Amino acid sequence: MFSFFKKKKTSQESLLAEAPKKQRPTFNALKVSNIKRETADCVSVAFEIPETLRENYRFVQGQYLTFKKAINGEEIRRSYSICSSPLEGELRVAIKKVPEGRFSTYANESLKEGDVLETMTPEGNFFRTLSPKATNTYVAFAAGSGITPIMSIVKTTLEVEPNSKFILFYGNKSSKSIIFKEEIEDLKDAFLNRFEVHHVLSREDQGTDSLKGRIDGEKCKLFASNFFDIEEVSTFYLCGPEEMILSVKDTLIDLGAPKENVLFELFTTPVAAAASANEKATKQVVTADKNAKSDVTVILDGDETHFQVTYGGNTVLDAALDAGADVPFACKGAVCCTCRAKVLEGTVEMDMNYALEEDELEAGYVLTCQSHPTSERVVISFDE
Repeated sequence: MFSFFKKKKTSQESLLAEAPKKQRPTFNALKVSNIKRETADCVSVAFEIPETLRENYRFVQGQYLTFKKAINGEEIRRSYSICSSPLEGELRVAIKKVPEGRFSTYANESLKEGDVLETMTPEGNFFRTLSPKATNTYVAFAAGSGITPIMSIVKTTLEVEPNSKFILFYGNKSSKSIIFKEEIEDLKDAFLNRFEVHHVLSREDQGTDSLKGRIDGEKCKLFASNFFDIEEVSTFYLCGPEEMILSVKDTLIDLGAPKENVLFELFTTPVAAAASANEKATKQVVTADKNAKSDVTVILDGDETHFQVTYGGNTVLDAALDAGADVPFACKGAVCCTCRAKVLEGTVEMDMNYALEEDELEAGYVLTCQSHPTSERVVISFDE
């Protein structure tokens, strides 16, 4: 076991966390130890972790890091999935350059080894707990940079569960745009009969129509009939563009996959949901009593910050930031869960939620970036 990672001759011990940390995420200055050009528009970046911070940066496969950087006088926060396995003893993310992407352009064109980045401790719930005794079949659908968390999940799963199998469907424009192409081939060689890969290319002919085009619901049906049995798959992982994720998710559920077995990681808030939320927020402002305000208390590290929020006005997160509270946040788009907090008193209404599970909602947790007070007094704790 762990033979694949021994080939890399790393002297670092495993960074695998027994369970995701529940303490408040914090930023720390981490030095860039290595930058690798993965494709023409994507780099992977590894970080040096001081011994004093090693426990803080233990992570579970599938989690992500959030970076904070001042660019042209404006603070930018961006989250990127960890592509390394915690068993490798390395903390590495992949950053693909996107059009007009300020941070991704900086990372691909200006960032260099030895630079320091403010890096938040690992976050995210895009994973399943693994067991060495388990015998499972996992299936992943990824496209473009959506392969990033999938790589961490695949590598860790194949090592920890020696009796399990992983099938990957990976979409790209051409073979030249395949991120981690060589590493994927190495994994296939290292885990013969347990790791199966099908590349789907939209601009390159591979000799079969089934692997030409984009991954969508129809492709998913075809793959389900030829490469896996829905009933035998314990977990499906989906990561990539919104359209692909929603199409494949709905298809898998229609084919009989239990909803709770289909995990997906969104990079941005779904377009339709964002439009609906904006319309909803506008209606709140119109219908709310402009003079009605909620007295809000935010608890962070035992300290209380008090402020007022007009009904239908700012979110709890934005109001707390305006009041000087250093509350944690990353995406502000309902997908990352960094701003998660618990309502201790009063009520709030969330515009969107793509991060909290049902049990968390029932326990009173909310995404403060999406929460608007709906009672005269609200108490929310980031310490719970």
